[in-house]
Amino acid sequence: MLDELSVFETNRGAPVPRRTATVLSVATELPVGRLTTADLAERLGVTEEWIYSRTGISERPQAADDERLSDLAAQAGRKALAAAGVDASQLDLVIVATITADEVTPNTAPLVAHELGAVNAGAFDVGAACTGFLTGMSLAAAQIETGRASHVLLVGADFVTRITDYTDRKTAPLFADGAGAVVIAAARDQADGAIGPIVLGADGAQGETIVAQHSDRLLSMDGPEVFRHAVTRMHEATLAALQQADVALEEIDLFVFHQANARITKALAERIGADPARVVDCIERLGNSSAATLPLALAAAQADGRLKPGATVLIGAFGAGFTFGAGVLTWGGQ
Repeated sequence: MLDELSVFETNRGAPVPRRTATVLSVATELPVGRLTTADLAERLGVTEEWIYSRTGISERPQAADDERLSDLAAQAGRKALAAAGVDASQLDLVIVATITADEVTPNTAPLVAHELGAVNAGAFDVGAACTGFLTGMSLAAAQIETGRASHVLLVGADFVTRITDYTDRKTAPLFADGAGAVVIAAARDQADGAIGPIVLGADGAQGETIVAQHSDRLLSMDGPEVFRHAVTRMHEATLAALQQADVALEEIDLFVFHQANARITKALAERIGADPARVVDCIERLGNSSAATLPLALAAAQADGRLKPGATVLIGAFGAGFTFGAGVLTWGGQ
């Protein structure tokens, strides 16, 4: 005990060197079930073309009634840890971004940490809707940069179909279920990549635009207003993140935005003047799974070869609240 105290006293006041956080890996896990646009069109009394032209979605993963979000999140985390070569016992934090935890309490993160064997980790959920994963990345990076943590598991996971109103033809076709995870740690050198500036914003005055009440636990949304604000807010956040990172638009190799709606992604790409080939659009078979869409999009881009180590990536999101943000990172995923 005396030795421990003496070491503490010796280090007191010593400057903590700033570290750079980086993403080591990304992995995903999806439910086996699928809800096709054809099936949904029949249920809603519309055509497949009507749905697809408004959403860009042909099918969406859907969890079974007996599936638990914590199990799916843990499996995504397990894959990410394996890809990064990090043991669960090395984790200092487990963060889960979600709005659809299995229970009101406990949160999902402690259950995931337990399932993985992260016995040395703190754990908490982030509730920032579709911006939750980006918010969690900002928190995780800060913990790494200040030396409070060395390894963080960040998971974005949602079962949005469980709070979807399937009598509302305007919103029901959008939503899906899924989980994605990244391992974040301190970079050893520039070759490992880096998480750069992340800007976050909020506008609670627009809270009623996307809302789910305790009384019915069903999402309702003013589609046109969401479209307008989503494009504007992500555009503004993108410019702010680029300015903070001192990176020009032309230097971005890949734009990874929240997969809310194919029309939003297209309109945003046009607004910022991005080459469509550099914009990830994977919503067709994945749908909008809220906090899970960003890691799912990163994994999709890695699978198709566009996301490579050393790539400069702009990541952005917009969600209920309103919450929104963007960040710049150099990809270090193995």
